[in-house]
Amino acid sequence: MPESIDDHVVRRLRTWPERGDARVPVPDPEALLAYFDAQLQSRHLDLAIRWLQAQGEAFYTIGSAGHESNAAVAMALRPTDPALLHYRSGGFYAARAAQVSGSTAIDDVLNGALASTSDPISGGRHKVFGHPGLNVIPQTSTIGSHLPRAFGLAFAMGRAPRSAVVPPWPLDSVVVCSFGDASANHSTAVGALNASAYCAHQGAPLPILYVCEDNGIGISTRSPAGWVERALTSWPGLQYAAADGTRPVELLATAARLVDRVRAERRPAILHLRTVRFMGHAGSDAEIAYRSTREIEDDYARDPVLATAGALIDAGVLTGDEAFARYEDARARVMQRAKALAGARRLHEAAVIAEPITARRSRQDVVADPARRQATFAGRLPEDDGPMTLAQSINAALKDALAAHPEALVFGEDVGRKGGVYGVTRGLRKAHGAARVFDTLLDEQTILGTALGSALAGFLPIPEIQYLAYLHNAEDQLRGEAATLRFFSAGQYENGMVVRVAGLAYQKGFGGHFHNDNSVAVLRDIPGLVLAVPSHPDSAPQLLRECLALAGEGRVCVYLEPIALYHQRDLQDGDAAWTAGYAAPAPWPAEAGSELGRVRTHGDGRDVLLVTFGNGVRMSLRAAAQLAEGGIGCTVLDLQWLSPLPHEELLRTAAGFERVVVVDETRQSGGVSESVITALVDGGHTGRLVRVTSADSFIPLGPAADHVLLSEELITEVVRRIAG
Repeated sequence: MPESIDDHVVRRLRTWPERGDARVPVPDPEALLAYFDAQLQSRHLDLAIRWLQAQGEAFYTIGSAGHESNAAVAMALRPTDPALLHYRSGGFYAARAAQVSGSTAIDDVLNGALASTSDPISGGRHKVFGHPGLNVIPQTSTIGSHLPRAFGLAFAMGRAPRSAVVPPWPLDSVVVCSFGDASANHSTAVGALNASAYCAHQGAPLPILYVCEDNGIGISTRSPAGWVERALTSWPGLQYAAADGTRPVELLATAARLVDRVRAERRPAILHLRTVRFMGHAGSDAEIAYRSTREIEDDYARDPVLATAGALIDAGVLTGDEAFARYEDARARVMQRAKALAGARRLHEAAVIAEPITARRSRQDVVADPARRQATFAGRLPEDDGPMTLAQSINAALKDALAAHPEALVFGEDVGRKGGVYGVTRGLRKAHGAARVFDTLLDEQTILGTALGSALAGFLPIPEIQYLAYLHNAEDQLRGEAATLRFFSAGQYENGMVVRVAGLAYQKGFGGHFHNDNSVAVLRDIPGLVLAVPSHPDSAPQLLRECLALAGEGRVCVYLEPIALYHQRDLQDGDAAWTAGYAAPAPWPAEAGSELGRVRTHGDGRDVLLVTFGNGVRMSLRAAAQLAEGGIGCTVLDLQWLSPLPHEELLRTAAGFERVVVVDETRQSGGVSESVITALVDGGHTGRLVRVTSADSFIPLGPAADHVLLSEELITEVVRRIAG
């Protein structure tokens, strides 16, 4: 077995040769000592956490050993600069905490590993580097997935000086985002770097420093020699600098120079920081299985802790004995706290664990003043404009939202100049300007990342995903990033937003899977995410306003718009029943409670209740009209909310019916109807329950689609069968 890194450091420091009279001066000895102390604290925290794990007390052992040189980055920044950190950022965290009086970095990190309720960021929910007092925003350990958010935050900070938003950080802040060399290959990292280069090419302000901590290996897979440098230097407009953890004085200078440049020029940069990894990927990783003893021990020569000790000894700032004493003093301080904190109180109630996900606050509805509304609509208010289609009502509601919320932004592919593929954002750019309504590059991960970061900066993002099928290559930005932020920060950070998605099926003349996707399971499986589906212009504006109010509470909302209903005007030929007058926004009465969880019902038939949503509402109403001619009376219930399901109102309405048919345009497997039926059964409904769905198939092009999609004929057939 190889010598442990701790034993190696102790042996080297104890036997370090004295320099004699020859000295290698350093520019700032005090700064180098502070850097060394941050490194030592980080190293001994890793060792202490491994000890705690052996006692059955610690549960997260991905460490920072070998990466302690990232402390130099923290020292180059201000403690008010927002940081989105790699999971090997112990050195950075220690150095950042040293810049803020009263910080308790040792306890912070230990409590995180202990899953203690005293963890100041997650409250025992996960081990993350984060602290609002240190401006460290907690990130998940998903590979590279925080880079789009970091890009979005820098993008928002670049726009903030010309907006109505006052971010929680100084306007001249630099956003810092660190990641590993293996993560540099991930699509989220590539997308964020590409978006940064895209903005730099156009001269858009983007004050971000990316730090690639390159230890040369991702778990057991080596990065090819020279690949990371080649990849990082390929991005046009991104200033690149390289530094090595074994050369601490040069590293400190390089980091300071790069940060100063980003701060002054508001342009992105990359620091390629060469590091080394000690003690494997994590506590469970036996790296001796894929690395030789010699290979592991040869890496000890690149230890950044010993490199800094050597620089201090060579400069005459410390002797070898003093460096060793400092190392052991750090051990004693960390171990004293580790022993004291062992046996920590941990979360033990499901409701408490999940509380940050769905916690509500007092809503504050914002309505634009009359003069602003008049200006927004050029003197012609939508409520005076006659009946509207679904697309027109959403368009008017978006204009109203932008007028009422100066912090709101609408962005996505083709939403600006073109006004959206279906015209839903038409006129918004003219009414509210290109700074608030703008087109993005064609990358859904970047669109959502822009929303994530903008929300952190104080904006109210309303991004558009052009088609539901396009969401799936980016949904982890909602699942792994947006929806988890309140969970990992115990509600101390949040990113409220309303993601508009055009989707579902039944388009005529523009078919095929990618423009008619009917799969929403991935959205319904994200804890805390709110999924709303408008079906009629009468209710769509209020549904959108409720999502905006929820976003103001920090919730992540998806507003799924049925494309096939955008321009529909009729229920039956020529009746204009799928249009409605526009209801001007007004403060939501406190006694009315929340629109979240409310359903809408149509008709008063008592034979069968049709439970549905989206396109299913119109199909069910048309089917109900046919069934009524045969003497079968139906009531149609529009769920409106697919996540969370409106259990209470669903059960209350269904209680009055002996027969319930769930009309579900999504697929038979994994579709919405599975959860609706389950809710009814769990709620004790004793009547007959049947569901009718689309087939388990992708949606083909042309008339073939009719053979896999739910239809009015299928609805009437099923209802007649159970009502007979």
